[in-house]
Amino acid sequence: MDESIAVVFDSAGTLLHMYRVAKDTLTGKYIDDIITTDLVSKKPNCGLVIMHTDPDKIMSCQSTKRIYEFLIDNKIRIDLSCSSSPITLDDAAQCIKNDTLTSMQDIHDVVNAIKLKCPDVFYLGVGFIVDTKSQGIVYTISTGGRPFANTPAVLNTLQSMKIDVYIASGDSMRNLENLARLVEIPIERVYDVATPQKKEWVIRSLKKQYDKVVMVGDGMNDILALRASDLGVLSIQQTGTCMEKLSSEADIIITDIKQIVKIIKEMK
Repeated sequence: MDESIAVVFDSAGTLLHMYRVAKDTLTGKYIDDIITTDLVSKKPNCGLVIMHTDPDKIMSCQSTKRIYEFLIDNKIRIDLSCSSSPITLDDAAQCIKNDTLTSMQDIHDVVNAIKLKCPDVFYLGVGFIVDTKSQGIVYTISTGGRPFANTPAVLNTLQSMKIDVYIASGDSMRNLENLARLVEIPIERVYDVATPQKKEWVIRSLKKQYDKVVMVGDGMNDILALRASDLGVLSIQQTGTCMEKLSSEADIIITDIKQIVKIIKEMK
């Protein structure tokens, strides 16, 4: 009898080709083609905050309004997606409250930049990086993208092979719901706002249910999950390269998402 296998995918950079723009709130400088988690990890005391709201609501907000006021006035829920040091959501919320430098204009700017880069954007995320040392918002960030050309076919093939497919991503459920519908993954198999520790927990939990669990990721926030999995697959389809520290944690490196089908067939 075949072994039961589950495959867990990160989303951005793994299932989706992403465009990312950050704006330094102190200098006004834009940073293109960044990996958001790498930007967070560059210095301690930083955390990535995501907002659970429709981008249209963000873009219709008065540009001079403080981000804190926008969140309070509209009762917007926030989450901490990842951090470079131990930071709580309360710590992040205090930074947002104390920030006096940043306005909604800084968020509008990065969203508009993404729309220029990716006019037919399928997936749009908005957030910012807080610094608990300076007690403020140091970057506003927008991400946008669309599935890699082979993504829907690959996930459909895996499911036809009786492989259970999951998504564990640091992104919000608002965006992940759209992705899940596109690739026909049951929503109960989607884990949103997945920190590195949560991704590791997902892998360890699934290992109690399946004979083999495979993790497919692309960034530093996937390291714990790659370590915990029975087979850690690193995708470099987005970047073409990766840091040595990240590649050393993977069992296999792939350059196209379609390669995962052959890997799973060999496992079976």
